[in-house]
Amino acid sequence: MLRLAIALICAATLTHAQDRRPSHCIAIADAAPGLRYLHKAAWTDPLPDYTVRLHYIAHASFLLQTPGGLSAVTDYAGSVGPTRFVPDVVTMNHAHETHWTSAPDSRIPHVLPGWGAFGEGIEHHLDLGEMLIRNVSTDIRSGFTGAETRGNSIFIFEVAGLCIGHLGHLHHEPTPEQYAAIGRLDVVMVPVDGGYTLDVGTMTRIVERLRSSVVIPMHWFSDRALGVFLDGVSDVFAIERVDGNDIELSLRTLPKRPTVMVLRPRWLSDRG
Repeated sequence: MLRLAIALICAATLTHAQDRRPSHCIAIADAAPGLRYLHKAAWTDPLPDYTVRLHYIAHASFLLQTPGGLSAVTDYAGSVGPTRFVPDVVTMNHAHETHWTSAPDSRIPHVLPGWGAFGEGIEHHLDLGEMLIRNVSTDIRSGFTGAETRGNSIFIFEVAGLCIGHLGHLHHEPTPEQYAAIGRLDVVMVPVDGGYTLDVGTMTRIVERLRSSVVIPMHWFSDRALGVFLDGVSDVFAIERVDGNDIELSLRTLPKRPTVMVLRPRWLSDRG
């Protein structure tokens, strides 16, 4: 009976794994060649096919939009601005209150916290057809024990052939196993505050290892902190300061040379 029970559990686990859409970001380790990018778009504009829009809202919050109308907001803290807009998905991290809320809007269909029970982490694999959202748990510093194992998450959004990563409130360089679980990131949103998350040297080493086509700085509290990060990566990445808050990207239109794209945050508004 025990052997039968174990066999049934293994079969159920295997069936569950087979039902999942596999991650192309993990399966494909190299980026596609011959790419460029598009930008200067409003968050309310329609999107071309096979294109994703990123709008920098505030702090560590970004809006991701797809041509089919799906939307996700990263590090959601309870508001996205003076708008009636409700995203389909929000992700959260709880290192600080500016990255999560205990009372998310009840109209949001999918709320994905980046943590579970203390020290246990959490696993997400949300397949919405046009977008697959998964996470890689990371440790965070904690005021109670010094550290909370698997207390936050790096979220990865697989959409339109792109692998888009949000490093969240990252407190340590990913381990080799975590790098492998992350896989390829064509686009990555990176905290560059220089201390609240990680020092500039460590964050620079991370983005150089990830070698994403587009790096978007976030979680910076002054132009000086942003400038220190830009100086640190300028020998590897091209630097472009985008005149706006939005950028449209597709697998066909990413930059040939890895590029740091600096967006200026702006709350979403029904006025455009």
